[in-house]
Amino acid sequence: MIHNIKIQYPYADAIMDGRKTFEVRLNDRGYNAGDTIQFRVMDGSIDMPHKLNNEEYEITYVHSGLGLEKGFVVFGIRQKGGKE
Repeated sequence: MIHNIKIQYPYADAIMDGRKTFEVRLNDRGYNAGDTIQFRVMDGSIDMPHKLNNEEYEITYVHSGLGLEKGFVVFGIRQKGGKE
């Protein structure tokens, strides 16, 4: 499954330079390992040009429950077909 999700500009920069390899999200989409993420970079409510737009990331691991508010997940991501 492909998930198109919004992300704020500072977090997009951290993903692009490899410092951020995870996401914390409300699990309103049924995220699963093996799913694909495509990000849409935003600054507030404005779409922003960014290198992360249209790049594909694979969900590598999904954690829910222990330590998280009910309904939320943390998932690991890595760029598809590129650097890990």
